[in-house]
Amino acid sequence: MHRIVLVVVTPVMSFDVSIPYMVFGGVEIDGAPVYDIRACTAEPGIVPTAGGPDLFIPDGLEAVRGAGTVIAVGSGGEPAHPDALEALREAAAAGARIASLCTGAFALAQAGLLDGRPATTHWALAATLAARHPTVEVRPDVLYVDDGQVLTSAGAAAAIDLCLHLVRLDCGAAAANAVARAAVVSPVRPGGQAQYIETPMPPERGTSLTGTRAWALARLDRPLTLKDLAAHAGTSVRTLTRRFRDETGLSPLQWLLHRRVDRARELLESTDLAMDEIAWRSGLGSADSLRKHLVGRVGLTPRAYRASFHRPEH
Repeated sequence: MHRIVLVVVTPVMSFDVSIPYMVFGGVEIDGAPVYDIRACTAEPGIVPTAGGPDLFIPDGLEAVRGAGTVIAVGSGGEPAHPDALEALREAAAAGARIASLCTGAFALAQAGLLDGRPATTHWALAATLAARHPTVEVRPDVLYVDDGQVLTSAGAAAAIDLCLHLVRLDCGAAAANAVARAAVVSPVRPGGQAQYIETPMPPERGTSLTGTRAWALARLDRPLTLKDLAAHAGTSVRTLTRRFRDETGLSPLQWLLHRRVDRARELLESTDLAMDEIAWRSGLGSADSLRKHLVGRVGLTPRAYRASFHRPEH
C-alpha cells in the first residue's frame, strides 16, 4: 500500500486538507485500497483553519518517515515551521515524491525544494512566490506542474486535478476517471490548462450544459457536430458556443477533442486494442489522427505512451 502523508502548515484551509482524502481514499484495485493517507503537523493537536472548522491532527512530523508521497498543504504564503521544512527536505532526500497544494508551494520553496524548478501556486500569490524565491520558475497560469519528483498545484479545485493526476500516474486513467466520476468532478485535466477563467454570472433562467456534455461523453465514438450539440442542448450554435466557453473555458469542439484524447489515453493504458480500434472508439478516426493529437497533447506517440503507462485492467 502506498503511504501518503500530508504535512499541514498553518494557516491552512480545511478544504485543502480534505481533497487528498476525497481523491486518494476512493482508489481501489480488486476491492483493496491503494493508498494509506494520514496528516501530520509540526505541533499536533487542534489546528486552526482559515475559513472553516478547526482540525484535530494527532500525528507529529515523525509520520513523514517512510512515506512514498509527501504533500505540503497550507502556509498561506507565511513562513513555515522550521521542523516542517526539515521534514520535507528529509523526505525528498529519501526519494519520496513531493507535492504541494495551493500555497503549500511556499513551504516547498522555503525548504529549497523548488530551486531551479518550474512550479505553480494560487494565481493571486504567484507574483509573491516569484518575488520571494527568484530561483523558482513560477508558472502562474497553469493548473499544476509535474517536474518529476516534485509536483505543485494551483489553488482550490486545481488541487483536485493534481491529485487525480497522481492517481493516473500510479494506477492508470481508468482508476483516475472512476474517482473523478465518484467525486462528480471533471476527468483528469492537463496541467497546462489555464487556472483562472473569467466566469460571468449565467443569464436569468439559464441552464447548465452539464447534461449535454455527459450526452457527448457517451457518444465519443460517433461523429458529433456543433449542430448535434446545440440540438441536444435546445439552443442555437452561437449560444451553445458562448455558454460552453463560459462553463469550460473551451469551445465545444476543443472540449470534445480533449475528451477524445482522454478516452484514447485511457484505452492505451488499460487495453491491448490495436491503434485503429482505439482511434475509432475515441472518435479520432484513424491511427494517424490519434498519433497527431496524442503527440500534440502529451508529446508521446501512441506506442511510446502505451509502453510508459500501460496497466491492463484486472
